[in-house]
Amino acid sequence: MPENLLIPSVDLRIGSLEEYNRRQREKAASQHRKPKPRPCITISREFGCEGYLVAERLREFMMQSTGDEWVMIDKAVLEEVARRHNISEEILQTLGENNRILNDILATFSPRWKSDQDYFRLLSRHIFALAEQGNVIIVELGGAIITRHIEQSFHFRIYGSEAFKAATLARRLHIETAAAEKLMHRQQKARDHFNTVFLDQNGHDPALYNLLFNNDRNSPERIAGTIAGYVEAGLNAHLQTVQPA
Repeated sequence: MPENLLIPSVDLRIGSLEEYNRRQREKAASQHRKPKPRPCITISREFGCEGYLVAERLREFMMQSTGDEWVMIDKAVLEEVARRHNISEEILQTLGENNRILNDILATFSPRWKSDQDYFRLLSRHIFALAEQGNVIIVELGGAIITRHIEQSFHFRIYGSEAFKAATLARRLHIETAAAEKLMHRQQKARDHFNTVFLDQNGHDPALYNLLFNNDRNSPERIAGTIAGYVEAGLNAHLQTVQPA
């Protein structure tokens, strides 16, 4: 499908996830003091906005500023993880059999997803486990809702005018503007349906997010830089509050 052109290579992101897990194991083996806060960042977007470009640039910014490995996670990555059992197990071992916070979150979701319970619960467990480890950027997947009770989580949404989104899709997918508009409306309707039916949430609700960005007026580079600065300031403020006087 032409939409696949909008998404970076799954293999490259799986490689980053494997490297991330390797470094996590090394740190766990060598670390004897309480680790510094490791944030989770979620990015939501209206279909047609440049969420993946923002996430890729944000990952670069965060690796530069923290000196640590960061990973970008979306549905395609988690589906590949599910096929690679060893990676899946490494992620899920961070969760106990009865994680109270995750169970509380799942309990708030709509009962209408019960028909897909096993798939959705596994997806949520992977998202939550990665978010708890930190240094992860979650694109879509209801990330802002699933991770909202994690202390060092930061949530952002990108929106834009219909003209901007249609033009962006047409340019990147090499299709006519009319076809891009139809694709945009169809995909946004499906995304809104998922948030409403499965998560009992309106993904357009600004109260879910730390900051909102108008993609018409802000480039991916500028959005990513602003998010990086915001997260860094939030982590510094947290460190100041927990340090002894």
